[in-house]
Amino acid sequence: MKGVWIEKTGGTEVLQYKEDIPVPEVKEGEVLVKNEFIGINYIDTYFRAGVYPLPHTPYILGREGSGTIAALGSNIPDDLQLGTRVTYMGQYAYAEYTSVPAKTTVAIPDSIDTKIAAAALLQALTAVTLIREAHPVQKGDWVLVTAAAGGVGLWLCQLLKAVGARTIAAASSPEKRELAKKNGAEVLVEYHEEDREKFTKEVLDITGGEGVAAVFDSVGKATFDSSLATVKRKGSMVSFGNASGPVTGFALGRLGAKNVKLLRPTLFNYVYTRDELKQYSTEVWKFIEKDGLNVAIHDVYPLKDVVRATEDIQSRKTTGKLLLTP
Repeated sequence: MKGVWIEKTGGTEVLQYKEDIPVPEVKEGEVLVKNEFIGINYIDTYFRAGVYPLPHTPYILGREGSGTIAALGSNIPDDLQLGTRVTYMGQYAYAEYTSVPAKTTVAIPDSIDTKIAAAALLQALTAVTLIREAHPVQKGDWVLVTAAAGGVGLWLCQLLKAVGARTIAAASSPEKRELAKKNGAEVLVEYHEEDREKFTKEVLDITGGEGVAAVFDSVGKATFDSSLATVKRKGSMVSFGNASGPVTGFALGRLGAKNVKLLRPTLFNYVYTRDELKQYSTEVWKFIEKDGLNVAIHDVYPLKDVVRATEDIQSRKTTGKLLLTP
């Protein structure tokens, strides 16, 4: 089958497109999915670069996809059958076929397109669980979203508006800030990377000096300190990404100034059981169907163009989801 693997960590030069990779064998509790669309996520670059350790080499990148079930292992839930359209979260997605745990696979409703499902699942689930579990957002809450025009950022802007929150969107260019506004953000702010105190002051001024109930930050090192300073008393600083590098050397005592909660959540611990995954994926489908949420897709790349796709997502110039197709 076609696929992309790496034999060592490094830059995009380690990405190897191949057409002779063996089709994986389906094991107990797994389904074999013939991929139609494969999601690209920033976490893929972390594994490729060695920020996160590889379990083995060679290693096929990718954490999500959608397609149809081509083979079944034993002990599979009744709602997953041969030919069922599904979307999944699991390793080894940059390929024509992926064998994935049934536990992390859900059927796609008839009302949802296969491409939309691939573009929505991981990022939308991330956003939904952030506003439901990391910080349960209430109607009227002021919330700051960094990288607001990115994949998860656009979902957060839409979902926060849908639940009645007031969103302050930070993004790196006027075009990105305008896109965040079109997706539900109420107020737009610049990063002011040369004057981070100015960024903090703007957010505090917007909230009448009180600060935001929560920050959802996927940028990491570059925005952490200035974002933390915007959180109100008993609010939440939710750091869920490292786009500018990981946050290091943080003194816990800083949280005591306003009794701020600091979280570093991962999606997979919110959807650890299949019941949790079905619960939140059902909520995602409902948001798309009933609230008319826009599933932004930046581009669909042939699998053989994985280097170009990876360079695009790393450029921080893309908006919405990047997909591969075998």
